[in-house]
Amino acid sequence: MKSSGTTLAGGSRPDGRGAGTESRAADARELRARNLRTLALLAGLFFLPLLASGWLYYGTSWRPGGHINHGELIQPPRPLPSIELPRVVPGGDTGAETTRELAASVPTLFRSNWKLVYVGDGSCDASCRETLYVMRQTRLALGTDMTRLARVFLATGDCCARDYFTHEHAGITVLDAAGGAGAQLLSRFPEGDRAHTLFVVDPLGNLMMRYDVRRDPRGLLVDLKRLLELSQIG
Repeated sequence: MKSSGTTLAGGSRPDGRGAGTESRAADARELRARNLRTLALLAGLFFLPLLASGWLYYGTSWRPGGHINHGELIQPPRPLPSIELPRVVPGGDTGAETTRELAASVPTLFRSNWKLVYVGDGSCDASCRETLYVMRQTRLALGTDMTRLARVFLATGDCCARDYFTHEHAGITVLDAAGGAGAQLLSRFPEGDRAHTLFVVDPLGNLMMRYDVRRDPRGLLVDLKRLLELSQIG
């Protein structure tokens, strides 16, 4: 005698319910596997470009050709050494002599705000004066942010053109770097056509950028505005 839906031998149900359950379970497993593959693919599409770009930027020397900086990045940034240099104080009239006083140590001088630095002979020839003109006008063009940027002249010798600095560049800090202590500081600044170059030092005392003012003086202003906008210090 047969019971409903089964055989006497205890085999599969003749209505096919056992086979249907197994089929639905297999379909569920396949659906779950398909969903996992889709999630893995989406995760790969999202993270792989980030990983690749991070590796290219930090793991290689490659940089995109369309970078936004107009100047030349100094990589890695160069911390300036802790030394003391004579600060040149120009006389206030034609008959006064140039005097010197001991300036604060360089890390103190180059901290607290951003700096534009020129390195050159203290007699300041035509190239020097053209570059210092760009330095002065760039700072003035910053408007209310001009107080966050200071100007520094590192004189490598023949210090200094007193009348010129007094009348044309009031407020610039002139340091006599012609001695042995100055050589240690000057060695941190890249050589090669310094006559037309302005250097940027951040508020932590790191030399980080250089600009040839003949190429794109407007670019210097654009980059400084961006740095000051993004900077939480200085």
